Amino acid sequence: MADRQQTDPAPQWWSRPEGTAGDGRPGGVPAPRPGTGAEDHVQDAAAPGVSDLPPDVSTAAPDASASTPGVSDLPPGASAAVPTVRYDPWGAEPLQVVDRGRTPRGIRLWQVVALSLGTALLAGSVGGYLGVLAERRSSTRLELPQAAAADRGRAPESVAGIAATALPGVVTLHVRGTKGSGTGTGFVLDQQGHILTNSHVVADSQEITVTFSTGESVTAELVGRDSGYDLAVVKVSGVRGLQPLSLGNSENVKVGDPVVAIGAPFDLSNTVTAGIISATGRPVTAGGDKGDGSDISYVDALQTDAPINPGNSGGPLLDAKAHVVGINSAIRGADKEDATRQGGSIGLGFAIPVNQGKRVAEELIRTGRATHPVIGVTLDMDYAGDGARVGDKGEDGKPSVVADGPGARAGIRAGDVITKVDGQRVRGGDELIIKIRAHRPGDPLTLTVLRGGRESTLKVVLGSATGS
Repeated sequence: MADRQQTDPAPQWWSRPEGTAGDGRPGGVPAPRPGTGAEDHVQDAAAPGVSDLPPDVSTAAPDASASTPGVSDLPPGASAAVPTVRYDPWGAEPLQVVDRGRTPRGIRLWQVVALSLGTALLAGSVGGYLGVLAERRSSTRLELPQAAAADRGRAPESVAGIAATALPGVVTLHVRGTKGSGTGTGFVLDQQGHILTNSHVVADSQEITVTFSTGESVTAELVGRDSGYDLAVVKVSGVRGLQPLSLGNSENVKVGDPVVAIGAPFDLSNTVTAGIISATGRPVTAGGDKGDGSDISYVDALQTDAPINPGNSGGPLLDAKAHVVGINSAIRGADKEDATRQGGSIGLGFAIPVNQGKRVAEELIRTGRATHPVIGVTLDMDYAGDGARVGDKGEDGKPSVVADGPGARAGIRAGDVITKVDGQRVRGGDELIIKIRAHRPGDPLTLTVLRGGRESTLKVVLGSATGS
């Protein structure tokens, strides 16, 4: 056989030899037999040609895997065996190591914490998204209880019904004058474009703009005004579809009747407020800025608690049938320290009775001026007693009772104190003027006069004077 199993005792690999044999093999290891080819597979510690090295060169190889010196000295035709890596039993560790994988280690605390945080964040994100999605879907399906659509009509006598009827005939006035600009209210009287408002709204006006409830604005011209009644008429031209308001009768008004006021308080156009008639026949004076009394207004007013504010002036006061019963003109504001500030409503509003407004408007449209009923006497406005006292002298030293005037014909004398008009008590000169101006020129009146401590009644027919 070319090769056979070695039956010699096993070599002593685990003890370092004291020296090396002449052929470089440990003792007891026989050399391979020639011709078997075993010499090509089993290499000795020393390669062929070692014996040819110089004597001072050590034959011990530091590493069995190193290149073998002296290979180049092989005879021609000899085959040089490729050095094979040998197992060195004396090395620090074997060349082959079994890879058993990475040594397993236990789970660290930070890994547990990180995993928990990551899981919590993921769960929170998913939960939040699902919650938002669910809320959006549910909100789109949410339907709150609601009343069904109903008839938008209102009873004619209701506030809404009155407002719907009257608003198309109410206008807002923007006035520019030499002393500044202001806002007021008015209402349409006829198809010719005449509009009734307050005199103090258009006083000293240079330009008047009228704005209808539809938002359309046009320029208006002043027809006439009377400061004693605080009434004025302006006119617009070229406007179609005007809706005049119906005029009522202020003699029919009773305390407690419901009323509606429409105007532009603080330039808030088409504002509707409601209340009742609080009183009738309230003597109200306003104006007096000129100092000579020529601009003072004397009104036998209707009092209402319907909120009226600056800008409501000239607007209509309507009854339950949407008929005009008054022209809103004045308010009693709360006391204030700053006189330059505008006061608001405290439930004390005053309107000119429409009967008086109708007569004055007709005169202003017809002639541009209004007439005042008079009794032809000069009153002592400084008199502090009860009633209206006839002065001792008139203006410029003239007699206080006009000769052949209504008062003189009725028997009134200087110094008489007038205490009643048609049985209604008067407490001062202002009230007497107001009671007289509530009538027309030519109307008869009964005056109660106190003279020398005795009362008497006198019959007087009112005369006429041209107003300012």
